Amino acid sequence: MLVAMATVLLGFGGYAVLCAVKPFGPCRRCRGTGEIERFGKPRSCPRCHGRRHRLRTGRRAHNAWRRTHEAGSR
Repeated sequence: MLVAMATVLLGFGGYAVLCAVKPFGPCRRCRGTGEIERFGKPRSCPRCHGRRHRLRTGRRAHNAWRRTHEAGSR
């Protein structure tokens, strides 16, 4: 039980460090190319709008928490 909890905490800690160091990850839909093929011709990715990267989920949650905290402590 203790080993499982340590593994989970280590995983969350590693993800938190990853989100702090590299807040943007490759888009999952276009796999970081910025384009998808639709009806036989290339088109800009609708998820990342051709920018190739999206904000990671953990970083998005951190930004939302920080905005809420700052709005409440003014």
